[in-house]
Amino acid sequence: MRDLELLMPAGNLEKLEYAVKYGANAVYLGVVDFSLRAMRKGSLITMDNLKEAVDLAHKLGAKAYVTINIFAFNNDIKQLEACIDRFKDAKPDAFIISDYGIFNLVRKYIPEIPVHISTQTNTLNYESVKFWRDLGAERVILARELPIADIAEIRKNVPDVELESFVHGAQCVSFSGRCLLSDYFSKGERKANHGNCSQPCRWSYRLVEETRPNEFLEINQDGRGSHILSPKDLCLVKQLPELIDAGIDSFKVEGRTKSLYYVSAVAKAYRQAIDEVVKNPSADLEKYFIELQKVGNRGYTTGFALGDNNGESYSYDISKGLAGADFLCEYKGEQQGDYHLVKIKNKMLVGDEVEIITPDEQFTATVEAVKNADGEELSLGNTNDDVYIKFSQSPKDTKYALVRTIGIKNVH
Repeated sequence: MRDLELLMPAGNLEKLEYAVKYGANAVYLGVVDFSLRAMRKGSLITMDNLKEAVDLAHKLGAKAYVTINIFAFNNDIKQLEACIDRFKDAKPDAFIISDYGIFNLVRKYIPEIPVHISTQTNTLNYESVKFWRDLGAERVILARELPIADIAEIRKNVPDVELESFVHGAQCVSFSGRCLLSDYFSKGERKANHGNCSQPCRWSYRLVEETRPNEFLEINQDGRGSHILSPKDLCLVKQLPELIDAGIDSFKVEGRTKSLYYVSAVAKAYRQAIDEVVKNPSADLEKYFIELQKVGNRGYTTGFALGDNNGESYSYDISKGLAGADFLCEYKGEQQGDYHLVKIKNKMLVGDEVEIITPDEQFTATVEAVKNADGEELSLGNTNDDVYIKFSQSPKDTKYALVRTIGIKNVH
């Protein structure tokens, strides 16, 4: 059995660490000016700490791929040339590239670092994969618009290049990365293909007739408007056996702007699912699908994977992700007797039943007591508070422990 990679997003240094601890073999990361996700909070990855981020991944035993996948204008090329030595010094395991000019620059100045071809190139056929292979690419990240049967045909025709496929996360209403809606709606201030998409595909729309400017007509019967452009999120955890058989080497999760909890829980589910399929290709993977419903999503779809993408793949009633479980708190490492210091993310009450997850454990527990730093007993922990909580059961190792509501019951 070939090595199968779980590739998780690393939006900042903390998420990078949690992604690896919860099961990722590799992470992908980018700096704001050169990747398709503009991060706004947390320990951001910038040109100043890019090397630190790559070194951290390597220290944790994972690979780190750096995305330089914008569609570049002349000024972008000049800016990249000015900092090419810093990219070289970071020594990532590969660069993820979509632009031919950036491809040429990286091959010219950093030929020792492998190149992975971004899904933004919309690679859909085996001749395109051959083209990139012949240019020197080590891996091609296939378009999300491909059926699994087509992936298998690509692998059959091009056995000597690595293939990567998205298996989970938000999807684009256009061929990935080709949308200009944000550019138009923001008058050029929020360029989608420079990492700053305002996601107008998620907005609620109503119809206006030209001679009746103050009359807003429903496109369908929904008082909140209609999310006619908003795809559901991709979830292919139950299709992992078919994807493995088709020849995928790396399974990629979207979400560099998603939360620490999202990254951790999704990594845990896919890591366990992949490992189980390797041992038993006919394993029942429904329990992992249930686990993935506990993180934010707009409803799940298999997208184009089964060759039957249709209107059911769109989320007509919601634009923001809804989670089947709420992230309640993360352990901060400090302990006073049976009490553990936690950072509250959503309000927790004494008596609440919760679920605690770590890279190695998952169990339910009860909030038995809450107190503040002065030792005063509290009836609850409020959002953003640092408090001490006594649970009926605590993990063996609390370093990466997270707490959530029970949420959707896993019947398996």
